[in-house]
Amino acid sequence: KRIHTVRTRGGNSKYRALRLDHGNYAWASEGCTRKTRIIDVVYNASNNELVRTKTLVKNAIVLIDATPFKQWYYAHFGVALGKKKGKKDISDEDTTKRSASVKRKQESRKKGTSRVDQKIDEQFATGRVLACISSRPGQSGRCDGYILEGKELDFYQRKLKARKGK
Repeated sequence: KRIHTVRTRGGNSKYRALRLDHGNYAWASEGCTRKTRIIDVVYNASNNELVRTKTLVKNAIVLIDATPFKQWYYAHFGVALGKKKGKKDISDEDTTKRSASVKRKQESRKKGTSRVDQKIDEQFATGRVLACISSRPGQSGRCDGYILEGKELDFYQRKLKARKGK
């Protein structure tokens, strides 16, 4: 993490992020935000050079680590994300001790919510999730954003697939 302070007009300051490895990312449909590791820059609409040099700018599409979100989902709902349907693990059997009140909460949450979208679940199986940067790292010194979902995720997955085909 390398951030320079830049003096601006009026004696104010900007924080120019030159190298970042972590950011705060939101999972909007679940209402969950976690600090997670930035793995790679995979797409930028403005310039492919920014992808090649792994430059973090606003609206760049990045791969982030899915582990903090998986852990939160398991603690909140008691269901492991990104599991293959046919495979059984040792972790499938409930070996963690939980109080009766926690079990009741998790059961009520399972009933009241819809399942995670299949495309997002596939990403969780790989341990990496596509996200968009919504802050301006060169101005604020932070790299925050949100996990891609729905039509936006479909759009960027098509773009990435077309780029791999070339």
